[in-house]
Amino acid sequence: MNLFNRAEVIDQNFTKYIKNDDLPDGNNELTLSNISISHSELISIFESQVFSRHMDLKARELKEKGECFYTIGSSGHESNAVFGNIFPLTDIAFLHYRSGAFFIERSKQLHNSTPLYDMALSYMASSEDPISGGRHKVIGSKRLNIPPQTSTIASHIPKAVGTAFSIDRARDLDIKERELVSDGIVLCSFGDASVNHASALSGFNTARWVKSIGGNVPIVFICEDNGYGISVPTPDNWIENTFLNQQSIKYFQCDGLNLIDTIIATQKAQEYCRTKRSPVFLHMKTVRLMGHAGSDIESSYLSINEIEETEKNDPLLHSARIMIDNSLLSSDEILGLYEQAKTRIHYVFEKATTRPKLVESSDVMKSIVSNNSKNIAPNFVDEKIRAKIFGKEYKRLEQPSHMAKLINYALKDLMLQYENILVFGEDVAKKGGVYNVTADLYKQFSIRRVFNSPLDETSILGFAAGLAHNGFLPIPEIQFLAYFHNAEDQLRGEAATLSFFSQGQYLNPMVIRIAGLAYQKGFGGHFHNDNSLTIFRDIPGLILACPSNGSDAVKMLRTATKEAHDKGRIVVFIEPIALYMVKDLHNPKDNKWSSKYPAMDEELKIGEFITHGKGKALTIISYGNGLYHALKAQPEIEKKINRKIKIIDICWLSDINVDGLLKEIGQCKKVLIVDECRRSGCHGEGLMASLYEKSKNDLDIKLHAAEDSFIPLGIAATSTLPDYETITHHSIELINNE
Repeated sequence: MNLFNRAEVIDQNFTKYIKNDDLPDGNNELTLSNISISHSELISIFESQVFSRHMDLKARELKEKGECFYTIGSSGHESNAVFGNIFPLTDIAFLHYRSGAFFIERSKQLHNSTPLYDMALSYMASSEDPISGGRHKVIGSKRLNIPPQTSTIASHIPKAVGTAFSIDRARDLDIKERELVSDGIVLCSFGDASVNHASALSGFNTARWVKSIGGNVPIVFICEDNGYGISVPTPDNWIENTFLNQQSIKYFQCDGLNLIDTIIATQKAQEYCRTKRSPVFLHMKTVRLMGHAGSDIESSYLSINEIEETEKNDPLLHSARIMIDNSLLSSDEILGLYEQAKTRIHYVFEKATTRPKLVESSDVMKSIVSNNSKNIAPNFVDEKIRAKIFGKEYKRLEQPSHMAKLINYALKDLMLQYENILVFGEDVAKKGGVYNVTADLYKQFSIRRVFNSPLDETSILGFAAGLAHNGFLPIPEIQFLAYFHNAEDQLRGEAATLSFFSQGQYLNPMVIRIAGLAYQKGFGGHFHNDNSLTIFRDIPGLILACPSNGSDAVKMLRTATKEAHDKGRIVVFIEPIALYMVKDLHNPKDNKWSSKYPAMDEELKIGEFITHGKGKALTIISYGNGLYHALKAQPEIEKKINRKIKIIDICWLSDINVDGLLKEIGQCKKVLIVDECRRSGCHGEGLMASLYEKSKNDLDIKLHAAEDSFIPLGIAATSTLPDYETITHHSIELINNE
């Protein structure tokens, strides 16, 4: 008995049980007359199951030799080949990592496809892998309409819901950029343990929520229930009891050990979802073979008797019985197919092991912002149409206004210019947002383009990623910066990695507007005053914007939208709440922080910064609220030192134009970096290091950042933050430090 090498046991068992006619019992009430697919299709499904199994077996063998890097397999889940047969290529599929048989069977819908070799290249992390280029073992293919997923626990479910919603909405709005067919549906598969994840619950809830208010969400949630989450058993009937009677989601169940039963349930699920345009939960009960992954030793938490009982329920043995009982294949033909598949997989994998791998960091990184998009920003709309949309506000465009109002104007213009923009989030519709930044957009562009979301940031960001899969340009709003952290994995783990793992074949462009940062005086606490942007510093490929005034906010928002539309980029647009309504700078009613609405062709390019003053005694570098307080302090600083200083608004926190800043600093030796975020991990911290590293002059640089503290409520709300008084103090101190 080989206690540890269960792959070898399972492989030998298949041949032994077929030869001895010792096959597991099945549901004898179901026959071929119960299904409407041809005999050849059923044999094809079985063949895909066998290929998938041999890929798992070979991968484990090569893993032991150090030639394969990722062995989480599909064994036990091979009946998902049925889904690959029944659902057409036009149905986009966000797949569980155990979907090898699905991938193989779906590929048969395409001529000249090479699924076995493609998957082998992925297992080997070869740079020739057609989907990820060797960056991960993923199941994905642009030709097969399968966006790549990595180790999906449940994080792909919210974006699958957004994609499902996008199909009918794109049809209704006649979006020319849409990529999915109008009668298509979305497939989203996952394991039984994944349904407990917050992201999964967010996705299910959002699908039900949208359907309950009259929206269409044509998605088939496929739960492949093998009874375990690594070593943790799923409670008996947990999935069925949870999803059987949920409102606005139709439940179907099938026996994943029985191809005929799986086909019947799948056909019903497809018909219901496609015709009703409504969410479906398809529950496939199956088993897991060979543990969770290559490093998982089942015998550490299961008895040998439990392991062997599961192995006797091998789906391939059940499928073989169906083939034999219905005279589709004989025992000898099955054994021949099995051995031929083994030989074929052997040669395919051996070939894949010789293919090149990624080595250089530049090669690894080139797909982070890889752009296969050919989009060109549309022209501005006719001025008469624009005047009609703006209404009474049209005449006010020439009048100075605060940031909130100017961003509102910019959103109107952008929605006129880009017909595929959707604006959504908490309270953004009729209410116009907590700070009225989206006021009147709902009235002017209708609920089809401006709508409220559930109180759930995960669903907001997931929805955005999903919408972008179908040609939309989402501009979601996160109500407060601190709320973003509830859902940051949707950005870090899903949206930001899509180009990286698909070599730019898939993009999910978006502009995420986030009201944030501190300095609010009448409304506070750390959930509404969050002065930390650290999370955005270490997400590769992300564009981070933070305007300080209304005019620049408009120009930057235009650039952000164009970058998302034309290049598929993801932009996080931080809007300083405390500056939304500010009009004055030095004195009440001086109106020096108000701006006129910029001309339509004015933009502020990424990396471009704004310089205030030409003095050489000191250079202050800041952004957002810090910039406002630095300018407020400027007269006092210059009065005390009797010299002029220079203040730079860096505007874009990625990528900061360090070379340009050094050129602008010039011969000035004193540099004060003012950062309203916490000292540990703030952008100023990184900027100071970069300036020291690249500077050829002997710069004296000081970082004046917020304390490493949460923001309190009340009169102490700004006590840990830089302000014009502390900026003045640090400036004088730095200048006098000879």
